[in-house]
Amino acid sequence: MTDQEYRELAVALDRLPNGFPKTDSSVEIEILKLMFSPEEARITAAMSMEMEPPEQIAGRLGLDARETEARLRLMAQSGLVMAMMRDGKRVFRLRPFVIGSYEAQLSKMSHRLAHLMEEYVVETGGLVGIMTPRPALTRVVPAHGSVKSEWILPYDDVKAMLMEAKSLYLRNCICRVEQDYVGSRKCEFPLKTCLSFSPTERPASPDSVSRDEALAFLDKAEEMGLVHCVSNIAKGMSFVCNCCGCCCGILRGITQFGIKDSVAYANYFATVDPDLCVGCGICAGRCQVGAISMQDSTATIDLDRCIGCGVCVTGCAAGAAQLKLKPVSEITHPPLDMGMWEKMRLASRGMK
Repeated sequence: MTDQEYRELAVALDRLPNGFPKTDSSVEIEILKLMFSPEEARITAAMSMEMEPPEQIAGRLGLDARETEARLRLMAQSGLVMAMMRDGKRVFRLRPFVIGSYEAQLSKMSHRLAHLMEEYVVETGGLVGIMTPRPALTRVVPAHGSVKSEWILPYDDVKAMLMEAKSLYLRNCICRVEQDYVGSRKCEFPLKTCLSFSPTERPASPDSVSRDEALAFLDKAEEMGLVHCVSNIAKGMSFVCNCCGCCCGILRGITQFGIKDSVAYANYFATVDPDLCVGCGICAGRCQVGAISMQDSTATIDLDRCIGCGVCVTGCAAGAAQLKLKPVSEITHPPLDMGMWEKMRLASRGMK
């Protein structure tokens, strides 16, 4: 077979709200070859963002419906496509590349895939093309306890999200795994930092954790100085990534590529009381986006760069750092749910 199946799949992925921009080198095609078999690429290229029964997908391709459903089920299990039950029947749709099928490739991660992905990240078009459209893929939520409880907006209470979950998992961060393969990791944060959860009971796995374990890990992540990032929606969140500015592909938009809004900032901003600041510089070292500098032995916040994560607050033993709620005129509410996010994202890309 030629690369035609993969080129058609790349086009199909780029039609999704998240996007999958083409690069001059076509490195994205090489990535897809490592993720999909030729037959899988052919099937997914014929799919869209609409949930469809397998016989409808098979019909477009002239394939047997039962065999197609069996293959789609396996692809859903490996994270290549999305599946759900509707009216007692299983339906499928194409899954975005990022955030989506790529993050499901932990078991397939290799030296080659990691280097190809890094090439895609830094090449013109690439990941920058995914991070630039609005709304952003993810948004920051503040560290628990870094904001006054009466200021916490309902969609920012990360612990409340976990309290409602029935199934919880703690998995390796694919960004750090990738950086380890590439050999360019700059931090010493642990790999297992990505929490995912579901409102329904799901089968246990080696990554399953209890609610108490998940909540305890959130505290540990804040202690380490990691940034909580979730889906950029108000309802239906399913993960909490705990990110660093050197490995996270999205935060690297700020730290490496100069994309100010690669992540949606929290509706809070950091301040430092100069009378309480002891000049230890811990907050500057903990800030994952370089928004804090020391001037005359006092921490100073760059408000244009501050993402409102509260990591400086949780690390300030002197109590000099605080998070404050932005003025009402500056508060930005996330889209209500994923359906609304997708509509807004397509509109920002000039697509229907």
